[in-house]
Amino acid sequence: MSEPSTKPYLIRAIFDWCADAGYTPYLAVKVDEYTQVPMAFVKDGKIVLNIGMDAVRNLQMGNEDITCGGRFGGVAHQLIVPMSAVIGIFAKETGQGLVFQGQESTPTGPVTGTGEPPPDEPPPQGKPTLRVVK
Repeated sequence: MSEPSTKPYLIRAIFDWCADAGYTPYLAVKVDEYTQVPMAFVKDGKIVLNIGMDAVRNLQMGNEDITCGGRFGGVAHQLIVPMSAVIGIFAKETGQGLVFQGQESTPTGPVTGTGEPPPDEPPPQGKPTLRVVK
């Protein structure tokens, strides 16, 4: 028997963390032929979904896919997102979360606590130094 993927467990953990902290969990998804979402809301082959309990109904986060019902433009849709299509999960309010290895960043930007992309800093040159921080 093959070892189960950690991805669904990590997604559920970040979802629970968002719920405990009062944050809104957003799921970044790369849309493929197995993903069932309203195509009118897909941009550049990706969609970001609010999967908070106030936004969806009958949310099921299994090991193979995430399913729920949601409304887009006032129209109800049944959503099916295979785990393989999930790019990441993050809190709307802070941007903190996870982007999965080998996946692209979220369509709304990087998932960092600052909301800004990490700077492209050159590697430090010369001798390392220490300083006192008060």
